[in-house]
Amino acid sequence: MIKQLKFIIYTRPFICFLYYFIRLYTATFRLKIENEKSWQSMLNGNQPVILVTWHQQFFSAIRHFKKYARYNPGLMISRSRDGDLISAVARRSGWRTPRGSSSKGGKEAMAAMIVHLNTYGFGAHILDGPTGPMGKVKPGIIKMALQTNALLVPFFIDSHQAWFFNSWDRFMIPKPFAKVRLRFLDPIHIYGEKNEDFDVLRERLETLMLPGLHP
Repeated sequence: MIKQLKFIIYTRPFICFLYYFIRLYTATFRLKIENEKSWQSMLNGNQPVILVTWHQQFFSAIRHFKKYARYNPGLMISRSRDGDLISAVARRSGWRTPRGSSSKGGKEAMAAMIVHLNTYGFGAHILDGPTGPMGKVKPGIIKMALQTNALLVPFFIDSHQAWFFNSWDRFMIPKPFAKVRLRFLDPIHIYGEKNEDFDVLRERLETLMLPGLHP
């Protein structure tokens, strides 16, 4: 029974159903967007931009982020079975999805993501994905920023009513018809002096991002 269920979950009809279910569900949110124009004006001016957030919070942005399809956005996603579902939904939303993580295919996916950013100038990155630990910025984003000269734009999501899963990231899903706020911080430029340690840049970004993580 479990094998049959898993087979159904990864079929094309189920993925199509999941995509439209997410769109319908998230359409119930009373969504408020803050500080979006500040980074879009830079992107429209050919400045590369990478949106960054925590794994906990990306679900609520899926519907709104379809509006960015015209920018040919990219998002690196793991080669796990869960990643298959996420990647399929992202592609239906107009996003390119290089596949890989630190445990499998990460080097190739990172290289593909850097090429994508240098070509199209826009992408997003889940800082502590796909397996955590929660609130720990992985070093890949620093490499991407340094090799593409991209501005990083942190975004956070909060809701006055939400469920939090008992998972490593305390994954958040706002309840139907909840007030949801998608808040962008001002763009930041990750760069270091020649003698500055790579991990110092990672820790600097982590310190900036942690206040937006729901405990």
